[in-house]
Amino acid sequence: MYHNQHHTFQGRKLSDQERARALEFQESIHYSPRYSDDTHEYRHVMLPKAMLKVIPSDYFNSETGTLRILTEDEWRGLGITQSLGWEHYECHAPEPHILLFKRLLNYEAELRAAAAAAAAQQQAQQAQQQAQQQQ
Repeated sequence: MYHNQHHTFQGRKLSDQERARALEFQESIHYSPRYSDDTHEYRHVMLPKAMLKVIPSDYFNSETGTLRILTEDEWRGLGITQSLGWEHYECHAPEPHILLFKRLLNYEAELRAAAAAAAAQQQAQQAQQQAQQQQ
């Protein structure tokens, strides 16, 4: 298995031709049910095995033969569709067509709370500006 905790690679978007070839398989991508531990929720995404043949070679780890850890732009470019917050964190060497994803537990609730806090802060700033203008 291939782990990379401190992944800083910026990735490469697919060319239009590469993306078109990958998207031919989009309807055949399978998403597992979500499962979780105390801190994260997880799911695995199973690509059709034939899809691996159309993914560019620079998306693979030359040492393991599996896909390397993909950036969000890269995995979305391949046609993988998931809600926000998911991170590709591992490839399963015995089954290179399986990508493992995780995200923080309660990610969506925290995202909504942060958005609500930002909106409240913006409203407070606007009210303060209006009060200053009236003085």
